[in-house]
Amino acid sequence: MYRAILPNGQLEAAGYEHVEDGVELYNEAGELLGFVPYANLEALLTERAYADDQPGVM
Repeated sequence: MYRAILPNGQLEAAGYEHVEDGVELYNEAGELLGFVPYANLEALLTERAYADDQPGVM
């Protein structure tokens, strides 16, 4: 599971894909949840980042 940290909140996704101008976020069924432009993306974290001492920023 991934968390996209945005200026106005977070989106949870099962997967993501880097595209030219941002990231596309997908649910567990592989359906597109949304597109986040790089300018609006503060961080893309794995769930493991919340358990580790060091954040797993993508």
